[in-house]
Amino acid sequence: MMWENWTIVSEFVLVSFSSLSTELQARLFLLFLTIYLVTLMGNVLIILITIADSALQSPMHFFLRNFSFLEIGFNLVIVPKMLGTLIIQDTTISFLGCATQMYFFFFFGAAECCLLATMAYDRYVAICDPLHYPVIIGHRSCGQLAAASWFSGFPVATVQTTWIFSFPFCGPNRVNHFFCDSPPVIALVCADTSLFELEALTATALFILFPFLLILGSYVRILSTIFRMPSAEGKHKAFSTCSSHLLVVSLFYSPAILMYFRPRSSASPESKKLLSLSYTVVTPMLNPIIYSLRNNEVKVALKRVIHRMLGSQKL
Repeated sequence: MMWENWTIVSEFVLVSFSSLSTELQARLFLLFLTIYLVTLMGNVLIILITIADSALQSPMHFFLRNFSFLEIGFNLVIVPKMLGTLIIQDTTISFLGCATQMYFFFFFGAAECCLLATMAYDRYVAICDPLHYPVIIGHRSCGQLAAASWFSGFPVATVQTTWIFSFPFCGPNRVNHFFCDSPPVIALVCADTSLFELEALTATALFILFPFLLILGSYVRILSTIFRMPSAEGKHKAFSTCSSHLLVVSLFYSPAILMYFRPRSSASPESKKLLSLSYTVVTPMLNPIIYSLRNNEVKVALKRVIHRMLGSQKL
């Protein structure tokens, strides 16, 4: 009998930044649009350079290229809709659209976590076992590791999204976020979600915490090996190959862990939005900049591309 009184929700309303003034929302639109374009251009540039430049055909750059593809996808899922809510106040999103956005958010997020762990493993083998590196991280194993990282997004995205949207939504349809993330959507469910929340915590530990611990373990071994190196030049070279990846890991995982491993009542919705902005909008923009500025091989390749472009223009 209770089902007869429920209202079927056919669309959701993204609260986004509606509490802000129209003028401030317009400024945020320009800021986020600039960040979005820089993100796309930076990651596309990384992809093109690592494909075209013969000096950037190592496993490290192969994984970096895959990471840029994931970053572009991750950004495309979140930012265009957010820009629409800011400039034309298009805050509604269909039931299917919300489910699709959540699915690909989970997919790209889980795949990125696993690929970052794969990149740490690549650096671990390169520094701690350099003699066997060509055998362990060969062309075939590179493809298998990258494919496994991409595939890891499917089970978590499928289970989480299907489970959430099989619940009944019978009351408010206002999602207090700028995209369809799991916590604000599950708050609208009018049924017992305790079993799902237990599964969600398990999935979060498996796809966020476990890769992070693998990365941490890899870098403990890497640092131990670096400190035992006799030459200062060898230490500097080893640090330079790891520093960019370590910085990207810190930028990605810090807000994600704060977001998904904090008690639900310990943070306001606005602070959660700020945390989400850091890893969905800001970090994808910084990643290609970090890899361009802190990776000597990528910097040299960029200079070669610029010189070629300038040379062709003179001709």
